[in-house]
Amino acid sequence: MTDITSDSSASGATASSPLEPLSEAECWDLLSGAGIGRVSYSGRFGPMILPINFEVRDNAVYFRVAEHGPTGEDLRTGIAHADYRIAFQADEFDARTHSGWSVLMQGDVHPMETEDERATVAQICVESWVTGSRELFMRITPTHLSGHRIGRGRAAE
Repeated sequence: MTDITSDSSASGATASSPLEPLSEAECWDLLSGAGIGRVSYSGRFGPMILPINFEVRDNAVYFRVAEHGPTGEDLRTGIAHADYRIAFQADEFDARTHSGWSVLMQGDVHPMETEDERATVAQICVESWVTGSRELFMRITPTHLSGHRIGRGRAAE
């Protein structure tokens, strides 16, 4: 299941740190309203970080890729019931107030290819900002989820 941890102790943050750890519920709430994030994985040409449009449903993240494009091919193992481990991140920041939040998820990405899976994702409306066909849905099931908020809207100095 999801391992919710705060990385504040590992990063040296203290009780007076401006970083406030987020609960699992807060992470999901923020992700549900974000719509744009980044996936990170090891592709055929090395490390990749790509922006994606996404939707959250039932504690999973869904996004679309071109089935025969580089991302779609990189994220499929070709082995039944074997998924890639990837990272996913979404955030929002306000440079004027020095405030914002960031949520990081690690998990398995699964191509939704069976008829049952396609029927499930047919109800999820993920609109890609990229033109062209994006017919392959991908689902990220988290194994680790963490997030932080910084600042609380303080005025810029």
